[in-house]
Amino acid sequence: MKNLNFNDIELKYKAQKIKIVAFDVDGVMTDGSLTFLEDGREIKTFNAHDGHGVVMLNKAGFKTAIITARDNGTVAHRAKVLDITRLFMGQKNKLKALNELCEEFNVKYDEIAYMGDDYPDYCVIERVGLSCAPNDAIDDIKNSASCVSNYGGGKGAVREFCDFILKSNGISYFDIVKNNETVKQ
Repeated sequence: MKNLNFNDIELKYKAQKIKIVAFDVDGVMTDGSLTFLEDGREIKTFNAHDGHGVVMLNKAGFKTAIITARDNGTVAHRAKVLDITRLFMGQKNKLKALNELCEEFNVKYDEIAYMGDDYPDYCVIERVGLSCAPNDAIDDIKNSASCVSNYGGGKGAVREFCDFILKSNGISYFDIVKNNETVKQ
């Protein structure tokens, strides 16, 4: 298990190859809590700082994706707000979605970064070029990932991963927003 370190040369080299950054949702973009209303509708809480990191990846020219096993309107709305390039919901086999990304954008596994936290993410984490797990992910995922964030799911892990990829590619937030663009979170 290797903690995400902004000075790690090996991780920076992997990050420099990345063209697509994909994320799981529950336990990665959220803290993993599932809240249901009486009528069965689901509520999720997302971190604005994490969202800003994803938006900055988009503005820097990276493609972004969500690959989640759940099928939820809240996730679809969040993906739209963040301008996620490709949304895969209801993915019981996340490898199928990974292969679709490769085909659609003509990339190889080593050009994709992924953040996941639990067993359904394992098939993706073991194949992509750069993988990261929140620090509260299950141990098997943390041990299989390229690195482990210093933060938990829904509590800054996504932002740290985004920041690492941007900085490893020599891209600063100032470069992205220097034209005073309004940034959605």
